[in-house]
Amino acid sequence: MLVSSCAIDNGQIETVDLKSQNSSYRVKSLVMHFTAVDYQKSVSYLVNEGGGVSSHYLIPMKNDATYPYNDIKVYKLVDETERAWHAGVSYWQGRSGLNDSSIGIEIVNVPECTEQDVPLGFIKPKPSCIYPHFEDAQIDALIQLSQEILARNPDITPTAVVGHSDIAPSRKHDPGPKFPWYKLYQAGIGAWFDIDTVAKYQKIFSQQQANIGLIQKALRIYGYGITQTGVFDQQTQDTLGAFQMHFLPTNVNYQADTNTVATLFALLEKYYELASVELLQEFYDAGSDSVSASRNHHQQLSMLFAFEGSKAKDHAVVRSQFVAQKGSGTLRLSSKQIIDANIYVNGHLLSLTDAWGTSENNRARPAEYAIARYTRNGVNSLKIDQVKTASASQDDLPFIEVSIPYPILKAPSKITQQYDFSALDSLIERDVANGFPGASIIVIHKGKIIKRSAYGYASKYSAGGTLLAYPQKMSENTLFDLGANTKVFATTIAIMKLIDEGKLSLYAPISAYLKEYNGDGRSTRTIADLLSHASGYSNDLALFSDKNALGEGFFTQERELTQKLLLNNLPFSASRRSDQAYSDTNFMILGLLIERISHMPLDSYLENKIYKPLKLNNTLFKPLDKGRLPIEFAASEIFGDTRNGELSFPNIRENVLQGEVSDETAYYSMQGVSGHAGLFSNIDELAVLAQLFLNGGGYNDTQVFSPYTLMRFVHPEFVKDSIGLGWRLASDETKWHFGAYASAGAYGHTGETGTASVIDPNLDLAIIYLSNKNHSLPTENGTFAADSYQSADYETIMNLVYETVLANTTEQ
Repeated sequence: MLVSSCAIDNGQIETVDLKSQNSSYRVKSLVMHFTAVDYQKSVSYLVNEGGGVSSHYLIPMKNDATYPYNDIKVYKLVDETERAWHAGVSYWQGRSGLNDSSIGIEIVNVPECTEQDVPLGFIKPKPSCIYPHFEDAQIDALIQLSQEILARNPDITPTAVVGHSDIAPSRKHDPGPKFPWYKLYQAGIGAWFDIDTVAKYQKIFSQQQANIGLIQKALRIYGYGITQTGVFDQQTQDTLGAFQMHFLPTNVNYQADTNTVATLFALLEKYYELASVELLQEFYDAGSDSVSASRNHHQQLSMLFAFEGSKAKDHAVVRSQFVAQKGSGTLRLSSKQIIDANIYVNGHLLSLTDAWGTSENNRARPAEYAIARYTRNGVNSLKIDQVKTASASQDDLPFIEVSIPYPILKAPSKITQQYDFSALDSLIERDVANGFPGASIIVIHKGKIIKRSAYGYASKYSAGGTLLAYPQKMSENTLFDLGANTKVFATTIAIMKLIDEGKLSLYAPISAYLKEYNGDGRSTRTIADLLSHASGYSNDLALFSDKNALGEGFFTQERELTQKLLLNNLPFSASRRSDQAYSDTNFMILGLLIERISHMPLDSYLENKIYKPLKLNNTLFKPLDKGRLPIEFAASEIFGDTRNGELSFPNIRENVLQGEVSDETAYYSMQGVSGHAGLFSNIDELAVLAQLFLNGGGYNDTQVFSPYTLMRFVHPEFVKDSIGLGWRLASDETKWHFGAYASAGAYGHTGETGTASVIDPNLDLAIIYLSNKNHSLPTENGTFAADSYQSADYETIMNLVYETVLANTTEQ
């Protein structure tokens, strides 16, 4: 068949049009960007030679000192038929290098972003950014321009109108969560979901969680350049964040929560109906498979790979990473229809015969493989290749599952002899001999307990200040009132877990969860405001006293009344984010928030959902009500709450406090359970919680939160570099707590009862120091006699620990 012809006549070429049916338009995608710089710099970068980037169009911002006009003009920089350099390394819907097949629009918008430092091996979060709104005039111009582009390029489907972050999620975050995608959809530009369909999928996924591999496959079907690994890895986090910035901009948590997955499936049903039906069936099939259903999703690394095909063959390489300590670690294996496989840890080939034995029948049973010979401190590598599968039907697919628990603490051993803590021991022992009541300390370094000691007395005084004839010795198992360390080891952990589960958003208003929290500026306050002490509440309100600063109407010793006052009546002392002023009130409200979301009392939620899975049975609220004896606890105030007769209010305690929370607001106004105080524990169990944080969110077989969530919480949230989300951060301002040697990544908290915690991931170090300094005579200036001892000075204690650890590290 003749499809074209040329004739030469007098040097002229005659062409004949014969339209082929086998063609399409070159442009397949429309990509939105923000410039991240002002108009003048945008022109310099996009127009002048040497900038290295360009786009087809530029839309300026009127509120820009460098823009010389009063109205919005759309600048055409590159003809639509030509290739602009706007996408870079990119992928969307099967195409890579999208400069060849897309039109790019740059919109002047300048976010303020700060990169976050992340320890090696942890998933890196996106930069922390403040995103300004786009101007209405900009968006109006963008809508008109986009409508014209779509009319000229009919191959751009609704799902192919995307942001730079969609096509390059690991590199870019523009046009950001303030970009009005829904407004564009209403103007016929781009895709959007149907809310009723989302609700349908929310019910499905709230009953059974989709596995990561299926979510990765769904994202790939929609268009994202994600590889299906079955592991929540960096690419998955980045892609989920890009998806959320596009479709769920008020809930950008980079997690595969129920709402995100439901929205993704709703979009697939609307735009890829056949694929969504098949994917949903795959979801149900996975749930009905006894092997898949029993998979442990809480270990730090848990990969399940099913292999399609009816005959034995080699399969592709799979790579992942896990955190371990040198000389420890267990790899768990199970499989079906697997003949052989190569599994490497840090490049060392593991023998499957060692794990399963020589009989192939054994390979149907789970097995454990000791990998202690191959592990190292920090990040380790895992590789699987040359997987040989047996013949199998479609209903009996071969699979191999590999899982590695999180590191657990090693008990003290001869390694402790390498660390000379004699200076620390001498100081505390000397203070105890001179009257300091007592303390206990535990230090963990690189996954090992290198110091575990108790000093002095758990109880020295009877009521009225008389010395006991037989004082009670302090032991390493003694439980302490943690005071304000409750904020981090209870409330903050619970909030992190709820965020990871998609049940809570940091930047959602508090009223989204506590409906009665409204009026007088409450509607603007967010969860992050409470965690970072930027809400504007004052501290030391003393609601338990009829002489409190707010008046008789705020006197409360009943939990229900306290809750009502907190949520409806308590006034602010400052405007939102005008300052970061420490306040227990913030964490009292957070405790109520946890109860509302979990539908459980705060102590029940923490003890059953967090502590018990970690096998922590001595970390609890209201211990005397739960069968514990006073003798198990370090005593605190000698004169109850009276400070030897200096204070008085209704129902005041006068006994020695031992196993009762000393914080008056927690005890009287919140009946012993509050988000700011009330938790009891000992050094051993707090060490497990500290190691959980050093592990990035998990311990042994239990994951509480993800590394991304952790990193988000231990970076400065607002103005002060000493305050993160819940946590106090090491800085020049907090040397009194962390000492002079703590790294910039250290975080922790203190308690007024005499407790201090330091977690330093840069050194793989944690210090838990618990004292009962308040079990001493009160002074005239409102402190306690033991406050004058060096053993009550956290900076001194931390310096001595750091000096020992750093000296040993240097010698090694």
